[in-house]
Amino acid sequence: EFKIRASAAGKIMTNSRKKGELSKTCTSFLDQWVKEQIYGRRKEIVSIYLTKGIEVEEDSLQFAADIMGWGMLLKNEDYFDDDDCTGTPDAITTDHIIDVKNSWDCFTFPLFETEPNKDYYWQGQVYMHLVGRDNFKLIYTLMDTPEHLITKEAMYKVGPDNITDQVLQECRDQMTYDGIDAQHRIKIFEIKKDPDAIAQLLERVEQCREYIQGITQ
Repeated sequence: EFKIRASAAGKIMTNSRKKGELSKTCTSFLDQWVKEQIYGRRKEIVSIYLTKGIEVEEDSLQFAADIMGWGMLLKNEDYFDDDDCTGTPDAITTDHIIDVKNSWDCFTFPLFETEPNKDYYWQGQVYMHLVGRDNFKLIYTLMDTPEHLITKEAMYKVGPDNITDQVLQECRDQMTYDGIDAQHRIKIFEIKKDPDAIAQLLERVEQCREYIQGITQ
């Protein structure tokens, strides 16, 4: 039976122009989910942006822990689920869920944003619901790009036959941030658990199940 992954909660919670209907974003997501069940395959999204996020995740957790004075912050490996939701938060403390997002570069880093991304808001609500915490820290970090991704970026810019040490160094200078003040490399959004939001999400899960039943009969 359909359960919503925390990372996809924002997709089902987008609003339709017509009250009571599921949005096109939501139904497209559900169509893909049904295909994954039928064909026994999961659609994979591969990009250098996601690759960087995965590769620097543990470093970014420790970077955040050092700045916040938390000491050692271990990555959570536990998978949580109930009848309606599933998810694996990045880290769990006695009173917080912590999830880290790694920006590709300084121009995608939300330095001046004042409100959290809606998708990540819903992701946090699912995590808090599953784990039993009332506070969620959404933390963006700006970490050095791994060297092999710097090389890929250089190849993309000038072509594989035109790579020189100078070109690589220019890309490296653009994509590493050790010399930048730490306060400009971390952005934290505090999100509180909202029982009303969770109730809306669980109701939407039921609507999604009804939609799935309708297209698979």
